[in-house]
Amino acid sequence: MDINIKNIISWDDFVKVDMRIGTIINVENLKNAKKPAYKMFIDFGELGIRKTSAQITKLYQPQDLIGKQVVAVVNFPKKQISNFMSECLILGGLGNKKEVTIISPERKVKNGTKIA
Repeated sequence: MDINIKNIISWDDFVKVDMRIGTIINVENLKNAKKPAYKMFIDFGELGIRKTSAQITKLYQPQDLIGKQVVAVVNFPKKQISNFMSECLILGGLGNKKEVTIISPERKVKNGTKIA
């Protein structure tokens, strides 16, 4: 099966992406956002706590996200989302109805663990 891949990157490009595992410690509704979203605070261990926003309200309730480990890119530049400054990007799979399913490790690991 021939898959149409739009942007082929080099290995050097890939290793620039710093993906880490962190634990969600707080979730709140992101008011004033154009689309429903949460603002989340994630503990990345030695990297500290980083904030992000995520449009995941279709599949997740705030109380279900607390304590969940996620995979996130931590070396993107900060980005203003509504009245909130996002400091990382949680990774997930995009479904047919544009809902996002969060990528999580199979078992609990140390916060800040690098994805290899």
